[in-house]
Amino acid sequence: MLDNIEHLTPAQIVAELDKYIIGQNDAKRNVAIALRNRWRRMNAAENIRGEIVPNNILMIGATGVGKTEIARRLAKIADAPFTKVEASKFTEVGYVGRDVESMVRDLVEQSVNMVKQKKKEEVKVRAAELVEDAILDALIPPIQGRTNAPVSYTSEPGKMPDTDYELNERTREKFREKIRNGELEDRKIEIRVQQSAMPGVGALAPGMDEASMMNIQEMISGMMPKKTKKRKVTIAEARKILLEEEAAKLIDMDEVKEEAIFKAENSGVIFIDEIDKVASSSKKGGGGGPDVSREGVQRDLLPIVEGSSVNTKYGIINTDHILFIAAGAFHVAKPSDLIPELQGRFPIRVELNSLTKDDFYQILKFPKNALTKQYEALLMAEGVELTFNDEALDEIASIAFEVNSEVENIGARRLHTVMSRLLNDILFDVPDKISANAHIVITRETVQEKLAGMVKNRDLSQYIL
Repeated sequence: MLDNIEHLTPAQIVAELDKYIIGQNDAKRNVAIALRNRWRRMNAAENIRGEIVPNNILMIGATGVGKTEIARRLAKIADAPFTKVEASKFTEVGYVGRDVESMVRDLVEQSVNMVKQKKKEEVKVRAAELVEDAILDALIPPIQGRTNAPVSYTSEPGKMPDTDYELNERTREKFREKIRNGELEDRKIEIRVQQSAMPGVGALAPGMDEASMMNIQEMISGMMPKKTKKRKVTIAEARKILLEEEAAKLIDMDEVKEEAIFKAENSGVIFIDEIDKVASSSKKGGGGGPDVSREGVQRDLLPIVEGSSVNTKYGIINTDHILFIAAGAFHVAKPSDLIPELQGRFPIRVELNSLTKDDFYQILKFPKNALTKQYEALLMAEGVELTFNDEALDEIASIAFEVNSEVENIGARRLHTVMSRLLNDILFDVPDKISANAHIVITRETVQEKLAGMVKNRDLSQYIL
């Protein structure tokens, strides 16, 4: 199940994370160790395997420094079920809103989708053959009841067919070749597709959340007879529609559920963001107001994090070995404001550093998904080549760092604001005023000219409502 990380050592995991995230080496090291430990546990002696629990991680750092990105990239490297939730969305049991168990249900849903996709790839060839037959039947319906024996025409290709059945088979074979060669992709055919059994119910019953309502709808729709309807579509569209249906028929859903629950239990990662928003800001007297609900959410989180059984529509899942990564800025509250039991369930604490001017420069230049590379790709779609000088990148980094320092520190997200302001005119003028094959170079002077107003007016921004 975890074979894909078998050959990735902690150092190699950090190297993979370095392709997308600049700095934060301490956080990368800890998540790399946590990921490698998942594989180590699965390969440990069976008598101790169940006793090894994951070391959950608490990331502390300002917004935009890479907390969420580290967790998301980690899950992709591991090919593990991953779900991100906001702690502030949850409410205490008894209040209207989402309960904390929904995060585990979301994780299982993600795991089922991953396993289902993998199974679909395995049956793709067989499903494609069935789809080809279905399309052929829609084009040239077979003659029924003549004979089931295959007819060979290779010996006398010039001979006229003796029967209608033989003529039908020969025509079908010719059209099969045309379908395989893609000659009939735009021809329209009539196919039967499964119709959804019932529309979504708009209103929720009192005391029921959206997930429970969806489960009831799915249960009722499963009891209803499956209806089909006729649709007239091109062969290319029919292939996509029928491929999904045929692949779903070939997959054993009981096997999918079993494998998905195993995958979620042993390699699942739940990322709880904004954990500081459910911490009481300080040990104030009185204990009234929203702090009651906040502590209630923490108490509800506790059994999930320390290990419990959660009932989902795919079966019961045990959370003992799910890796939990919590993150928060902790500007107002402190980690010690969390209830002691919950603090103890996040033994590894990692403080992420605020980004420096040099970090901004590297973020613009080196990651695979750097903003500069994204804008270059967007304009290349129009046939326009965009390049940035090193001096320009340095100036952009300097402005972003300066604005963060003096207005509000929103980390790397500030670069989105700066880059959008810088390239706004160019993005508007392509392709009307700037035609294809143009080459635009962004220099330090260009940056200073475009962003002069942003730097000059930053002190006024705090007075704008």
